[in-house]
Order: sequence, then C-alpha cells, then structure tokens
Amino acid sequence: MGRVRYFHTELIIIRKHLYTYSWEPNEVSLCALERRTLFGESPSSLIQESTRLIDPSRSPFIKERLTVMTEGASFEEFLGNVHQLAAVDGFKVIYVQNPDREKTGFKEVRRIEKEVGLQLKGEAELVHPTILYGIMETDGGWVLGEYARNEAIWLKHQSKPHSYSTSLNTRVARAVANIAAPDPEGVTLIDPCCGIGTVLVEALSMGMDIKGSDRNPLILDGVKENIAHFGLEGEVSLMDINDITDHYDAAIIDLPYNLCSVITDEEKLELLQSAKRIADKAVIVTLEDVDEAIRDAGLSIEDRCEVKKGRFVREVLVCS
Repeated sequence: MGRVRYFHTELIIIRKHLYTYSWEPNEVSLCALERRTLFGESPSSLIQESTRLIDPSRSPFIKERLTVMTEGASFEEFLGNVHQLAAVDGFKVIYVQNPDREKTGFKEVRRIEKEVGLQLKGEAELVHPTILYGIMETDGGWVLGEYARNEAIWLKHQSKPHSYSTSLNTRVARAVANIAAPDPEGVTLIDPCCGIGTVLVEALSMGMDIKGSDRNPLILDGVKENIAHFGLEGEVSLMDINDITDHYDAAIIDLPYNLCSVITDEEKLELLQSAKRIADKAVIVTLEDVDEAIRDAGLSIEDRCEVKKGRFVREVLVCS
C-alpha cells in the first residue's frame, strides 16, 4: 500500500500599514533621507503605505500608524466590512485626519466615529480603551485599522543634565540613528566622537546596540549622567577613534571639530580613514564640505541631505 503524506502549510498574512508624516520646512531633506532609508522611497505625499511594521515613535517625522484591518471603496461598503470584523471589547474609534486632504470638521468627525463604532461588535470603552481603531478616508476609499500614535520620546530627551549649544538637536539625532540602522536587529553601532551623548541617548532609547567613545576626558562623566538620567544603559569609553580596534556594522560621526577645535586636513583624513576601517557604513554629520576628504579616505557617498539650525547648515552623508 502507498503511504499517505501530510503536508503542513503556514498561512502568512502580510498586512498593510499607513503612516502619516509631518515635518518642518528646515527638515524636508532629512525627513526624505530617513524615509528613503526606512521604506526605500520618499514620496511627496504625507502618507506612507508599506508592508513594513515600524514603531511610529522611532521617527521624529511619523505621526501615526494604521495597521489596516478592513477597507471599502465607498463609506457604505466600508461600514458593511467593519460590521464583519470579530468582536473585541474595550475599543475606541479615532478619526485620523488625512494630511493630504482638507481637514474634516469636528461635527463630521464625531458623526463618522459614531457610525463606525455602531458597526463594531463588542463593548466600547472611551475612557480607558484596550485597543484603538483608527479610520481614515484615502484616495481609494475608507480604511480602518489598529491605531498607534508617536509618543515623541525625543522631546523628553531635550531636558538632559548636560548639553552643548552646538550639539545636534534630539530630532536630528534620532533621525540620524535610524539612517545608520534602519533594521537595528543584530546591528552593532558606534559613535566614536560622541560628545555629550545626544545620539547615544536616542539610539539607546530605541533599543539599538551602540557604544560611545570620545577622546575628551572632560565630558565622559556628563555623557554617562545623561544616559543614566533617562534610565538607559550604554557603554562609553575614553578613546580616540584612531585607536579603536573593534569592528562595527555602522559608525555615526558628528564631526565636532568644526566648532570646538581646529584640526588639520591630515588629521581629518586620518579620522575618516579610521571610520572606514572600523565600520562597514558611516553616517557623517558635518558643518563643512568634506566630500574630497571622504573620497581620499576611500569612502563612497551613497546618499545625503541638509539640515538647517539657525544660520548653520549641516550635511548628513551616508557613506560606505
């Protein structure tokens, strides 16, 4: 007799996510670079559609995320599809403004939320919900999905015990960390010119595996205090970048020498050569043109953007 073979198949459901974006005029270029790095594209739309799941709090530019559960071309079709969803107790419905469209008025928002809520099975909970449902009107119709809001964690990091007026702001630092490690799982990072630790705090708060070092012994205690102030743990050491022997997946280098001290072209070249030696990828932040020095160090510029802060214009260069 022949043998009966049983084959087990696993159903993989790929869910669609909608992310709403917001940025300041001086952040357009930085937002686009982070968006290209995270999603592979940077459209002009304020909505990003992707199958990739990202915590909205990772980016200083993402406002909200909708993980689509159902949709409909018309509002009537949409309501019917919402009614087919499984019952869940403790839900609350939130109308999400489409940033690419004219803002919907308060009364209309409440009417839509009520109509959708009546179609959902289960008990609603408006004060202490266990799940948030977001609804949005898009160019293709209406969508409903699990809702997540950006918690703007970097704003809390502005109030750290020690800071420099010339340091990166926390929004830029957070974006730079994402550009260095868009898929941080298993990725090792180093900030070898860590200064007061602004990038370290942002990266550590996102769970990234990052180490910091600096050749200035006067700032190390301040760096460590900044990290501990937010309940984070990270390794920081007194070391010149040229003396680092370990290898990392990516290095984040905010060149501090433009304002804090003067270094020769030879020293700058040596620093960039060390960056190439210790990491496969380098994200370099600079206030001056270092393109020629980067090329002389054997690095290639893969992408770039500009960031303005008052009268200063920084460049973020992604190198390999």
